[in-house]
Amino acid sequence: MKILCISDQIDPQIYSNNIKERFSDIDFILSAGDLPLDYLDFIISSLNKPLFFVFGNHHTEELKHFRKISNLTHDQDNEVYYSCGAVHVGSKIKTNGKTIIMGLGGSIRYNNGLNQFTDFQMYIEIFKLIPRLLWNRIFNGRYVDILLTHAPPKGIHDKNDHCHLGFKSFLWFMKAFKPKFLVHGHIHLYDLSDVRCTKYENTTIVNAFNHYIINMEE
Repeated sequence: MKILCISDQIDPQIYSNNIKERFSDIDFILSAGDLPLDYLDFIISSLNKPLFFVFGNHHTEELKHFRKISNLTHDQDNEVYYSCGAVHVGSKIKTNGKTIIMGLGGSIRYNNGLNQFTDFQMYIEIFKLIPRLLWNRIFNGRYVDILLTHAPPKGIHDKNDHCHLGFKSFLWFMKAFKPKFLVHGHIHLYDLSDVRCTKYENTTIVNAFNHYIINMEE
């Protein structure tokens, strides 16, 4: 199974008339945030493949249509997809065939902006999904296959500035629920020597900046 992972930067190799030729063998797409929805819509329309996404800490204008926010008075309980056929997995668990995907969007809180969380708040987002994770373990033999996030885990691919710190809660999640992959964005890669993939416990952590292809055994 081949998975196209994207985040943070519109890639001219993807946003191109040649997208079908370059990525014709992709099974589905994961977007780790900070990309406009019309870009996701273009990818879905071009490849005709499922796309699962989380919001990051930028391009959050449409977040109100996908998540209930206390100070909003309209569309609070409805997911409104407009023309974008992508599936929002922020603080949710979805399946694509036999693959179980869980999403945790947003970044560490650094200026009280939209879709920013303290580590404690991210633990709460995880705890809300534990009943479904346990259900998966009982009926599917595993909790989850892929954790899709925007921010990286603490100490893995993150940076020293407060905006780009990772979440300690993701380290705990990987130890407890053992996903095969954690796919994140948020950390831009401009140097070929920058580390994109790291192994932690039983999980391979992948920085999806720009684009990256995962080959995953079914």
